[in-house]
Amino acid sequence: MNRKEVKYMIWGNHGMFGGFMWIFWVLVFAGLVFLIWWIVRQSSPKGPTNGEDALEILKKRYARGEISKEEFEEKKKDLES
Repeated sequence: MNRKEVKYMIWGNHGMFGGFMWIFWVLVFAGLVFLIWWIVRQSSPKGPTNGEDALEILKKRYARGEISKEEFEEKKKDLES
């Protein structure tokens, strides 16, 4: 086996980077998927999507017992100011 045959067995017919070209394309594809995901997230509405405002959410949390009366009054005062 000569040196050229050994090189071909290790790297194939594409040189040193040809065997790793699939990694490049996987990274390009992953980058595109991430870019699309990021753009979609940036364009989606923030906060509650069912039309509830902060005071309505606060009232529901108080009604479910998640917050105390003192917390409710404090947060309500913050929201109304």
